[in-house]
Amino acid sequence: MSKVISVEEIVGNVESGMTLGIGGWGSRRKPMALVEALCKTDVRDLTVVSYGGPDVGMLCAAGKVKRVVAPFVTLDSIALEPYFRKARQTGAIEFTEYDEGMFMFGLYAAAHRLPFLPTPVGIGSDVLKYAPQLKTVTDPYGDEELVAVPALKLDVAFVHMNRADARGNGQYLGMDPYMDDLFAKAATRTYLSCEQLVERFEGHPSTLLVSRMHTAGVVEVPGGAGFTECLPDYPRDEARQKSYVEEAGK
Repeated sequence: MSKVISVEEIVGNVESGMTLGIGGWGSRRKPMALVEALCKTDVRDLTVVSYGGPDVGMLCAAGKVKRVVAPFVTLDSIALEPYFRKARQTGAIEFTEYDEGMFMFGLYAAAHRLPFLPTPVGIGSDVLKYAPQLKTVTDPYGDEELVAVPALKLDVAFVHMNRADARGNGQYLGMDPYMDDLFAKAATRTYLSCEQLVERFEGHPSTLLVSRMHTAGVVEVPGGAGFTECLPDYPRDEARQKSYVEEAGK
């Protein structure tokens, strides 16, 4: 069964107050076409869960965000995402900061429908100081204290793949999956944009990252990662990213 829909249909399924997960990593393979379309809607008060990049910044600049949950928000070749920084410094948004490992465990917990997962990551750091809602548990088979990372449950997830088919299977062709499979599994509904819709995948089966089981809709958007990199299809557009940062400073 075909799951091909339009960008407009995808963002039309996002409602105010939802928790939105966005795949990719920093300024790498972000579903920017979907994010830009969402910025043009009336949706507000989103909780955005992301290994953050310009996706987070654009949504903050558009006034769509109530809270960001992230381990970082960066443009990679430029350290800090400028619109996120503005929103954070002015108090326009709330921010829950996790260590990268804790963030991953939160996605794993949601993907496996668990309320939390224990991890030693974060013990002894200031993460617990600045995220007082996090609790610790004691290993029932020993005496080690562990952080109980709550599941990062997502209402909707956006991910961008190099290739996809009409049934909603997604393939990445770069060097890193960026946890996009976990975002897809952690969400009630996952929407997939891709560089190209294909009838048959080429490459190793391990590159088939997102299963149609977890996909509610798919759309072909060449260049859909915007100025973020989408290897091997195209590198990050550093000139466009620099212009984006300059615009944010005005």
